[in-house]
Amino acid sequence: MTTNEQKRVAVVAIVGRTNAGKSTLVNELVGEKVSIVSCVEQTTRNTVRGIVADERGQLVLLDTPGLHKAVGELGRLLNRMARRSAAGADILCVVFDASVEPQLEDIGWMQRIAKERPEKVLFVLNKADKTPFFEKEFRDAWVEANAQGAEEANGEGSGKSDTKPTEPIWVKAIATCEGGAKSVLDSLFEFAQPGELLFSEEIVTDYPRRLAIADTIREKFLSHLHQELPHEFGIVVKDINEVEACGSSRGEWFVKADLLVNRPSQKPIVIGRKAETIKKARQAAERELKEIFGVKIHLELWVRVEQGWMKNPRILSEMGYMGAEI
Repeated sequence: MTTNEQKRVAVVAIVGRTNAGKSTLVNELVGEKVSIVSCVEQTTRNTVRGIVADERGQLVLLDTPGLHKAVGELGRLLNRMARRSAAGADILCVVFDASVEPQLEDIGWMQRIAKERPEKVLFVLNKADKTPFFEKEFRDAWVEANAQGAEEANGEGSGKSDTKPTEPIWVKAIATCEGGAKSVLDSLFEFAQPGELLFSEEIVTDYPRRLAIADTIREKFLSHLHQELPHEFGIVVKDINEVEACGSSRGEWFVKADLLVNRPSQKPIVIGRKAETIKKARQAAERELKEIFGVKIHLELWVRVEQGWMKNPRILSEMGYMGAEI
């Protein structure tokens, strides 16, 4: 067994456009579910830290919000969060959905990398099990973006002209398949440098408990609502009451949460006919939260109309989108 000083350690920003499979990749790398997964765009709204530990060392994964064409204050905030997380990482891991041709956001990441020239970049061509698979198109897009970005960097006199151009490592992955991300993990550890472990080896995430509960609840509603409320539906966990139990049982948690909608017309959609939607989502969230935290959890959910909540700094801070400690 190697010592802590000999192990490799790195902070990795997992970035890319919405729905590229970033959260699924993080969960596969960690080996446990630490990030919300859904087919709905903007599923991940906070930067989740998933922690990978094996005999080689430790990787701290930042699962950032997906970069997209910003709509409203919340959309712009999510894009800023993604870019800020990427700037502070040791390794930039860009996930592309290679089952479709390169999109505007994909090319945008390539151009930014070519211009800023970070030292360690991994390009993940995800969904390698799909047909068609556009590997050549992504590689061609990088050649073009690299040339354009380098030209812009030199033209602005940014000092990057003397910096060695970025040469990303390319790997293929199937994030939905067990073992489908091994090449990604191996490449990340190749980039990592010897150092002290950043977290205890038993920890898989340092994501705040309130935000983890809110994300789990939101995921269950999105599985029922699909595209009906992807951007105008939010969760605020108001209270967590831990009740101790006698004997060896770990007790129970009673959690109160507000389900925020932007307009009165959206409230019945969240509740559902005869309250079926809210009931099914609540039950599914309670089951999953019990698996995550190891205690029985009772959710008390209230749908609240909060017009313009996506522009309200106080509410956004409660949700963790403003960097607040919760």
